[in-house]
Amino acid sequence: MLETHVDMNAPGKRLRRFLVATETEKATKPPFLASDFLTHGRSQLGWYLNRLRCMTPAEILFRAMQALAVRAERRGLRGVERCPAADLAAVSRPWLHLPSSVDAPLYVAAADRIVAGRIDVFALQDVELGSPPRWNRDPKTGIDAPLQFGLMLDYRDARVVGNIKYLWEVNRHLHLVTLAQAYALTSDPQYVAVIRAHLESWFIACPHRMGPNWSSALEAALRLINWSAVWHLLGGTHARICADAEGAAFRRRWLESVYRHAHFIRAHFSLYSSANNHLIGEAAGLFIAALTWPVWPDSRRWRAEAAAILERETLLQNAPDGVNREQAVSYQQFELDLLLLPLLAGRANGHEFSAAYAARIEKMIEFLASIMDGRGHVPMFGDSDDGVVLKLAPQPDFCGYRSLLATGAVLFRRCDFKAKAGALDDKTRWLLGPAAVAYRQLEHVWTRLPPKRVFPVGGYYILGCDFETDAEIRLVVDAGPLGYQTIAAHGHADALAFTLSVGGREFLIDPGTYAYHTDPAWRRYFRGTAAHNTVCVDGCDQSQSGGNFMWLHKTDAECSVCRIEPELDVFEGWHDGYRRLPDPVVHSRRIVLDKRSRRIVIEDTLQMSGQHDVEIFFHCSELCRVDRIFDGYAIARGNRTLLLKLPPLAGAQTQIHLGSEMPVSGWVARRFDEKRASPTIAWRARLAKNTVLCSELRC
Repeated sequence: MLETHVDMNAPGKRLRRFLVATETEKATKPPFLASDFLTHGRSQLGWYLNRLRCMTPAEILFRAMQALAVRAERRGLRGVERCPAADLAAVSRPWLHLPSSVDAPLYVAAADRIVAGRIDVFALQDVELGSPPRWNRDPKTGIDAPLQFGLMLDYRDARVVGNIKYLWEVNRHLHLVTLAQAYALTSDPQYVAVIRAHLESWFIACPHRMGPNWSSALEAALRLINWSAVWHLLGGTHARICADAEGAAFRRRWLESVYRHAHFIRAHFSLYSSANNHLIGEAAGLFIAALTWPVWPDSRRWRAEAAAILERETLLQNAPDGVNREQAVSYQQFELDLLLLPLLAGRANGHEFSAAYAARIEKMIEFLASIMDGRGHVPMFGDSDDGVVLKLAPQPDFCGYRSLLATGAVLFRRCDFKAKAGALDDKTRWLLGPAAVAYRQLEHVWTRLPPKRVFPVGGYYILGCDFETDAEIRLVVDAGPLGYQTIAAHGHADALAFTLSVGGREFLIDPGTYAYHTDPAWRRYFRGTAAHNTVCVDGCDQSQSGGNFMWLHKTDAECSVCRIEPELDVFEGWHDGYRRLPDPVVHSRRIVLDKRSRRIVIEDTLQMSGQHDVEIFFHCSELCRVDRIFDGYAIARGNRTLLLKLPPLAGAQTQIHLGSEMPVSGWVARRFDEKRASPTIAWRARLAKNTVLCSELRC
């Protein structure tokens, strides 16, 4: 094994020789057997056929033309841009601000770990990756992705690239921002030296259009956003890092890579059924690059095109009630950053987005405030991959949702956002600078006004009482669409599921996501119906999966009644997911909260002709203890106990699953690629003809 330490003072030639050597050293891989080839081939063919089923004729034509263009690009017949000389007299204003009230030692400690080659990557905490890391290696599996034409590299194939999420995360260069923050706070040149060594190594290890780091326009865009932050924190065009002749040469190489990144993004926008958060991320990266480096004639065109995409897609991808149409709360947080950063960078450089753009951001933050309970917990509806656009706060207890509320409180003068945020966080300080002072000026008087309760377009409904107190009940029902566009990539089959928090403590939860590409069985479970607090029929998901990020048959769900009254909250809704069964089934659910008795009644009506196996699931927080009692279950957490009664039907069976693998049940994933056991209560029966099932919770 070659040594992974780099002498920061080594001449460029020595660094180049080192990197060439390390990139040619490949990890040992298991043999690719013929049986593996057949299985993988069938799987790939099935995926492509399903993907075609989700496309319109216009998209199929676009994809065919795109495939031809990619092959022409691989042969050098198109897409080869010569970087023009940069006009260094054209400078931009920084959109990050050096705050005066952050704990500098925290940033120094975080940066020193990176200098020592230790980085956090999802489930790998404080892992030694080297300084610089092996950029084309998956740090989890040790597999080196081949340095072939990136757009034709199958990054979904774990045998070829390992776990692509881990590989890409390191290459977003979030850690370089931490180093730049430490430099901005201390002026210690060692952090600049490490940044330069990492970037120089990346330019060599990841040549233009080659390898896994040139296989996704979104990843290129996120890298540009982080490079922009680093550029400004180091001092911009005339930073000390570029002061001498060697520094000027480094700056030239960096600018050439920026230019190529921008052209790559613009040529490969995610369009048609792929136009989800990826397209917004790509536009955000291109827009911020155009503002940060207005040094080429193309920069003005990039800025105008990216701004137009952001203006359009913000309103298309986010409903007027503030719900992101991907139906994934974590992605709503991710997309909010992708919208806020261009807004702030634009304002710093004389570009104002429309009032509609800013208003939609405010609505999106309002939705997060409404579903957040009194202690800051947010339901984990839909997919989550722990993706971060820009990591600005090193605190281990940093909460991205609370941070968005704090930022929103200042930008939109919202006292209610401030009350939910709880405190001003470091990320908001770096983003808003002196403007963050306005946070303290907002009245911090909690009026205990109820949150917004009904989100009819997004399909979320909040039942509850005593909000923001120790007696709070907050029940969030999901009766929304499956997801966005024809593939609904990040939606889960969770129609009519709900979460329940009492006194700011989670009791009934959405178990999260856990895995993407590399664990198909777990991927199916966590996005499936049985992993949610709803009814499952004949062991089938409500919607039919066509792949890890694709749904074929998509459930329609709808709320028919939502009444918010002083003594009672009532929700009624239905979905048609099981009408595709040979004997069609329609599931409708009625939830009534009696606020005086703190009693929740759940009526599930199943309209059917024949016999079906029916299951009702109640997924409890991993911090709950579940005990069987004479007429149901006691769900205890701390000094609170909820009592659950299940339908008293002859022949029905109930069971507690805790970390079970047969059947798979009783799990929660709070973070990407990490799961742990949590109690799940399952009620099962074989039913015939129309049936009404009644469950009851006492809080």
